[in-house]
Amino acid sequence: MADLDARGTPSRRFPPAPKSVAEARRFVRAALDGAAPDLVDTAQLLVSELVTNVVLHARTEAEVTARVDDGTVHVRVGDRRPDRGLVPHECPPYAGTGQGLPLVAGLSSRRGVDTGAGGKTVWFELRPEGPPRHPDDWEPAAAPSVPGTTVTLLDVPAALYAASQQHRHTLLREMALAAAAGHNPGVPPEDLAVALDMSQLITASVTAALRREPSGQAIRSLPLSVPPDAEPSVQTLRAVLDLAEEGAREERLLTLPALPRQRLFHQWLFDQIVGQLAGAHPTAWTVMPGEPGTSPSELVAWDAGQVQASRTPTIAADERNLIIAANGPAADLLGWHADDLVGRPLTTLIPEHLRRRHIAAFTSLLLSGQPRILGRSVPLPALHHDGRLVPVRLFIQPQETADGRTVFVAQLAPRAAVPAPSAHPPGVVRPSVALRVPDRLPPAAAADTGRESYLPTLERLSLLADTAAALSNAPHLDEGLEQVGRILTERLADWCVVDLFTEEAQVERVSIVYRSSRGPWPEEYQGVLPPVSDADRGPLARALRGAGPLLLTEPPAPSEAAGPLDAHYLGLLRTMGANSVVVTPLRARRQIIGALTLARRGRDAPFAEEDLPLVDDLVRNLALGVDNLRLYQETRNIAERLQRSLLPRLPDAGNLQLAARYAASSATAQVGGDWYDSFVLPDGDIALVIGDVTGHNLDAAIAMSQLRSMLRGIAVDRQEPPETVLHRLDMANHSLYREATATCIYGLVKGAENGPWNLLHSSAGHLPPLLIHEDGRTRYLEDGSGLLLGVDPDVPRPQGRNAVPAHSTVLLYTDGLIERREEHLDDAMERLRRHASALAREPLDVLCDELLIGLGADSDDDIAVLAVRPVPPR
Repeated sequence: MADLDARGTPSRRFPPAPKSVAEARRFVRAALDGAAPDLVDTAQLLVSELVTNVVLHARTEAEVTARVDDGTVHVRVGDRRPDRGLVPHECPPYAGTGQGLPLVAGLSSRRGVDTGAGGKTVWFELRPEGPPRHPDDWEPAAAPSVPGTTVTLLDVPAALYAASQQHRHTLLREMALAAAAGHNPGVPPEDLAVALDMSQLITASVTAALRREPSGQAIRSLPLSVPPDAEPSVQTLRAVLDLAEEGAREERLLTLPALPRQRLFHQWLFDQIVGQLAGAHPTAWTVMPGEPGTSPSELVAWDAGQVQASRTPTIAADERNLIIAANGPAADLLGWHADDLVGRPLTTLIPEHLRRRHIAAFTSLLLSGQPRILGRSVPLPALHHDGRLVPVRLFIQPQETADGRTVFVAQLAPRAAVPAPSAHPPGVVRPSVALRVPDRLPPAAAADTGRESYLPTLERLSLLADTAAALSNAPHLDEGLEQVGRILTERLADWCVVDLFTEEAQVERVSIVYRSSRGPWPEEYQGVLPPVSDADRGPLARALRGAGPLLLTEPPAPSEAAGPLDAHYLGLLRTMGANSVVVTPLRARRQIIGALTLARRGRDAPFAEEDLPLVDDLVRNLALGVDNLRLYQETRNIAERLQRSLLPRLPDAGNLQLAARYAASSATAQVGGDWYDSFVLPDGDIALVIGDVTGHNLDAAIAMSQLRSMLRGIAVDRQEPPETVLHRLDMANHSLYREATATCIYGLVKGAENGPWNLLHSSAGHLPPLLIHEDGRTRYLEDGSGLLLGVDPDVPRPQGRNAVPAHSTVLLYTDGLIERREEHLDDAMERLRRHASALAREPLDVLCDELLIGLGADSDDDIAVLAVRPVPPR
């Protein structure tokens, strides 16, 4: 195999096999005998990468030459595939593939590629003084030089593509290495070769297209050139990746399977290529539907600033299950300082009885790629810093970073819970501001020059409709304002700022959205602003008093800042670099509720008088939407506080263990008519109550509170059998709400300290209690069923009587736990029976939490659960 060229340079050819990598390293060390040791080590490293590329991608014989001239190392690695050009692309340091060419660029003094008719050669030099401080990168990859058909990929998220590409390369590399090592990967060698070639062609096409696009955009539309006969090769690549995913899940390959979003993205990518080659029109990634956990909704690359800017309690964790970001609302909710959470295991915030389940689910996600709770709203408890449990609804979505890693972003929506002392005084609000770069910038809006000041009628109407829709569709005010800001900075302005009056008559900056990122935003321009004083005469102060819209063709002079708010606003405009500004009041119900500031930086297209009618129309929509969302939030908060105040503390019932949970609907306002109750009667019996008032609004919560109070009063005063108590409750309910209906179970647990125990109950149209024996047997207690409350108070009510063995569990629940649209009730009750049977021996807290996690995720109804278990003394 060894020979010398005409100049006496040592050269050797190696077959396309994995063992050639190690042999090439040994050859280079021998050929460079006498060179500086550090240069020899570097040469060996770079040759390893280049020969690996030949083995995996060219799959031809590799020819390596090496020599030393005056202390400088010269190395050349050639193959027989001149048609296979280099595809250098950015790879993060942690990536398992794609590092070869960046390493050569970063460590060599000079490098290049020579292409001829019979092959191509990559060469590099290593000099004793080392590489330059700022080494040049490789020449940009050219699009594949094949006659091709243009395939257009619409709305490609750069971060998601990077993550998917890295994973595709890793899977194919592992398949190739397994095949080369003599293992059977389940793929014919010719199919694996086709898959590798097509993957490399796609990578080259996308890399070339990305280099032609403006950098910094989160989503792009990319034209790819692919051979017109590429459909069979793409289908082969799809099949090989499916087999590789299966091998990764079964741990036959040394890599993890793809996460759901990456799998969905690859399916979309291949479908677009195959479909468009067959004549179909492009389908944008942004309109792709998906199962929970695969939604393409989050398009921008993740960064910690997104977490900090959100007013929703939010925590982000990486693939090591470590917290990498937490915002103030999350820290306040859980009793931590945000900085103290960063770096801690996510299990720090998970109750002890759920940690094993969390670790198993997280490990399963990484090892199988199958989500359990991604993209779903799951009711469960979080662990407060002081050890108490905080009921929340957890919503987790994966999101990719700019360099292709995956981050898991969790939003925690507080649920109603038994009241506890607050760690913060009432009325204290943590200021926050939304600082976001718009997802996309149309080419016409991306430049500061040449922008039309006056929008055509159709664009004006579209802008008004889109901003109104953004607010009306938003579940929270800050999210709606952020979306409005994105729209306005895409089409009308470079900056959008919204300031609102608070309940305490303070002015708070609730949203800042700007077109291009300029680093961290100064904290002095966030949160609560200086008060509007009599001294303030500037544009913001005037707008907050009702003047406007005001057009500023240049920033106010410093001498015009008469008060603190004026000085603050002048500093804001100076920081923006604004050259023209429109500031206008937000009016709703004959009151000023805030102000909108729109600013442009370019001098060639400033705001003009012709823009003011459009801005006036915009603020009418904006003020109405803000006012409606505030009223909605206020109503929801009132109902939630009412509901929270009505959730009882469970009594100490001696040898009867009690546990309960409540979760509001994940689809409606956090208010409804579900409730539970338990208390000790004067005669020592333990009363159990669960009920559901029809409706999901404040009226339902009020009706529920009255029924709960009346039932407890009747039960304690009369101490009568359950059917009699329900009859009296129905009579009282009829006098208050002739049109209202409700379901309810009232039960009594009777028994001595050592048992036996019996459950006496009467049901007003409620789902039957479930008796769960210690050995897992289950039975619904269907006796004692009667009419709903509010139908006919004169109808006699029955009583059910059932023995409750020691260590068995009686489970009361509302329909939100089990009922699903388009599913028969019998199937739903059977599912509850199976889940409960598997949890028969678990502690009651575990049983209740597991039922909510397993059955209550994404429920569009309220859920209440009450469980009782007799445990005799030992």
